[in-house]
Amino acid sequence: MSYPSGSVSTMSQNAAPVRVIVVDDDPMVVTGITGILHPAEDIEVVGSASSGEEALDKAALHFPDVVLTDIRMPGIGGIEAIERLANSVRPPQVVALTSFDTDDYLFRALEAGAAGYLLKDIAPVALAEAIRKVHVGEPILSPRSMRQLITKVTTDQDQRRQHEAEEMLADLTERELEIAILVAQGLSNQEIADATFMSPATVKTHLNRINIKLDTSNRVHIAVAVERARMGNVGVAGQGL
Repeated sequence: MSYPSGSVSTMSQNAAPVRVIVVDDDPMVVTGITGILHPAEDIEVVGSASSGEEALDKAALHFPDVVLTDIRMPGIGGIEAIERLANSVRPPQVVALTSFDTDDYLFRALEAGAAGYLLKDIAPVALAEAIRKVHVGEPILSPRSMRQLITKVTTDQDQRRQHEAEEMLADLTERELEIAILVAQGLSNQEIADATFMSPATVKTHLNRINIKLDTSNRVHIAVAVERARMGNVGVAGQGL
């Protein structure tokens, strides 16, 4: 059994090879990928296509296990092809194999249903192993794509927390919001009283109301809500901040 140097077959003696279709509008790329995968006896390239439309036709004809597709192609393009393949009667695992590592293409491909996103500079051994992994249900991303995805998820989580905090603070009166911001800026009750021309007792009353409205239990939680809403550095009337 012949494999590129360093590769390991995951195919048992009786297992059928992973059926692959390669989709790219550059015939040299198709030829190169087919040649790279040829030595792997547990992977069989059963067809190729040069457009999204042709990929759908070939998939309906050959019922591949895995489709490797470029993103930018004539016609419907790779993203729409991914979505249609992922929602077909017998959906293959679709992997975007592209030269473009932009956030936009990555997230659009994943949202369309891609099981992987790889760059064309991937090593031959790594490409074959990626096909094996995605065939058994393991999502595959290039290292850079993984970092992009983690950043995206983290950013989305931050934005969701910010939105939730903004909605909570929207229930406060103008005076209560003013006090909440001063709490987040680290002022004591006496300093808040001096800045807002109120008595410390009145400040305490407002803080109690703020805790009730925000469902918080102390000034630290109030400060967290303000910071999550990105309001910690908002200027407050009367203090010139």
